[in-house]
Amino acid sequence: MSAPAGVASNPITMRRVVFGVALAVVGLACVVVPWAFYLLILAIGLVSLYELNALCVIKGQPLVYPVAMLGVAGYIVLAAFDLLHRWEGVLLAGIVIAAFWIGMYGEQQGYFARTAYTLLAVLYIGKLLTYFVFIRQVPGVGAWWTVFAIVLIALTDTFGMVVGTLLGRHPLTKISPKKTVEGSMGSLVIVVVFAIAATTFPPLHFTWWQGAILGAFTCVAAQAGDIVESALKRDAGVKDTGTVMQGHGGVLDRFDSYLFGGMTYFATLHLLGIVAVQ
Repeated sequence: MSAPAGVASNPITMRRVVFGVALAVVGLACVVVPWAFYLLILAIGLVSLYELNALCVIKGQPLVYPVAMLGVAGYIVLAAFDLLHRWEGVLLAGIVIAAFWIGMYGEQQGYFARTAYTLLAVLYIGKLLTYFVFIRQVPGVGAWWTVFAIVLIALTDTFGMVVGTLLGRHPLTKISPKKTVEGSMGSLVIVVVFAIAATTFPPLHFTWWQGAILGAFTCVAAQAGDIVESALKRDAGVKDTGTVMQGHGGVLDRFDSYLFGGMTYFATLHLLGIVAVQ
């Protein structure tokens, strides 16, 4: 999404588009092979955590990083082996105890914040990424549903930027002044229309109204995820979380919308009664 008139915006460059398309192709290809996809999720999680810790360092309060890293990896690995529902309580308890214990060996000032940030980082990145693992694990249709979720979120990001650049006039939020109401609403309409049209593809097994709800909820959540990450960067006083991805900033910059979007997509499947609650 772009800024309204008079506010600097990020140009839609060919380099940025090509890199984004290449990234999408790699991600979608990994969906075909479950373990390749889970390893990709793990890599995204660990790099995102590294970038989030860098923001915390700027704020003067780094995470208990080894604990956070093991927590994020633990969430994704347990989910991949279909063991998270049994061991999540133990994992969380271990993270809390380890964060408090190891955190005592750092500076006494900021002890509480250090341990709290560590737990929050694990839940924000590790926990939320597991929902893509859960979607991929749905028998028979997991691969198709995962691709559908990725495409819905990617379209949200893309058309929010395109419509905002072309038509954006009114800022959506002070947290991220480059995002506009026009970009937000435009992406929502386009994503919902696409989602309804996609339900004509038999392997998805969705009715048109289920597709519409999935598209709408996922799009709104993806935008919320983007704004939340913008708030974290604004709090730290930085433009991007990193420079790993050409034209896209850091990994967390690129996948912030997927954290909330994937969780909401999976929750909506439950809400609609498409996937039974375990």
